[in-house]
Amino acid sequence: MGDWQKKSLIPVKNISVTDQATASFYYFAYGSCMCPVDLKRSLLEETKDYVVGKAILEGYRLGFYRKSRLRNCGVLDIIPDPKNYVEGVLYHLPWRLSDRLDQREEVPQNGYKRELIKVKSDNKHYHQVRTYVVVNKLEQEIAPNEWYAQVVLRGAVNCGLSKEYYWKLFNHIQKLQNS
Repeated sequence: MGDWQKKSLIPVKNISVTDQATASFYYFAYGSCMCPVDLKRSLLEETKDYVVGKAILEGYRLGFYRKSRLRNCGVLDIIPDPKNYVEGVLYHLPWRLSDRLDQREEVPQNGYKRELIKVKSDNKHYHQVRTYVVVNKLEQEIAPNEWYAQVVLRGAVNCGLSKEYYWKLFNHIQKLQNS
């Protein structure tokens, strides 16, 4: 793990109430939140205008190491892996959506926790980008249901992830679902 990765895995600090009206944050989505339509469902407003573009997180891989209570299936997580990378979507969200995003990711219930990472989008590096990682990872991956898989894959297509990455994700999901 590079020095920037070690430094970036710190919790996001709270922002003062007076700064919340104008503040914003970058958010890296790698699962169902890649789909702006699905993200809109939780944040209660249109999110497509907040999409910066496709982004790459180096030094991680995806895995279905959490069983969602709400979806009753495996859901995505990122796992440190120096030989891999994760493609996803970079959003630039207004701070007023922060609590709703935490609720979606079940932060209060210890489903996921916030972490800060560094991603690359369109040859530009973004530091201190928020993402979410599973708090209590399962020992083995658990398959996603068809609905969750389709939302993730739809987000990958709509946001322009590479074909190679899409097919890698698709095949991984199929392998888990057929086990």
